[in-house]
Amino acid sequence: MAGTLYLCATPIGNLEDMTYRAARVLKEADLIAAEDTRNTIRLLNHFDIHTPMTSYHEYNKIEKGKKLLQLLMEGKNIALVTDAGTPGISDPGEELVKMCADAGVTVTAIPGPAACVTALILSGLPTRRFAFEAFLPSDKKERKSVLEALKRETRTIVLYEAPHRLLKTLKELEDVLGDRLISVCRELTKKHETIFRTTLKEALQYYEANEPRGECVLVIEGKSIQKLQEETRRKWEEMSIPEHMEYYTEQGVEKKEAMKKVAKDRGISKRDVYQALLS
Repeated sequence: MAGTLYLCATPIGNLEDMTYRAARVLKEADLIAAEDTRNTIRLLNHFDIHTPMTSYHEYNKIEKGKKLLQLLMEGKNIALVTDAGTPGISDPGEELVKMCADAGVTVTAIPGPAACVTALILSGLPTRRFAFEAFLPSDKKERKSVLEALKRETRTIVLYEAPHRLLKTLKELEDVLGDRLISVCRELTKKHETIFRTTLKEALQYYEANEPRGECVLVIEGKSIQKLQEETRRKWEEMSIPEHMEYYTEQGVEKKEAMKKVAKDRGISKRDVYQALLS
């Protein structure tokens, strides 16, 4: 029988956050696949775990993933860990999970710390609906596209950022999103944990005067639905009704359906649209 892939969450700072179950699974597994074995060895030493390790990271995820899958198919149990937190979230673990799912290999998770959720619940911003974007893309074109999409996002936004890129990212966020509420969460669960609840403008000013330190999670207020609706309504009002109709018909929408959409967008009746088109 095939073995099992265990996704083991590990502490994001405070070692006391390690669960009994995670420690047991790491001890009992045949192999631990770690994002960085140098980081993980400190964790294993602390909990007196001597299970063999192998590296599994962004740059070997395909080749090593195939080898790990083969071991699983042979009946080995493998525990997957990331540098900190839950594997599979913004790390190559998702690729191995997909490979196992496609091959019919059992995958189970050992729940535990996750920086994105920890920051979200500490932020003071709405938690019912949120959009997790992890690190913004480094490619300029892709980065611009993601930021433009976030401009209209009504859910609370969660991003990761490294200290040396924080100022640049805050500036881009303010330029694109405007001045919104933000919580800059640093060194989560560690001795110098800080939750800086402020605005994008004030956060930018603060970190221009104070060097950013420590890995950050940025939790940003989503756009209010009311404001989004007002902006959308204003956009339609800037168009004439014939221009508004053309906007939809150019997308292949049939004339009758386009009239319905125009009426709904503008908060008027289909008869009003019809009359405007006649005139």
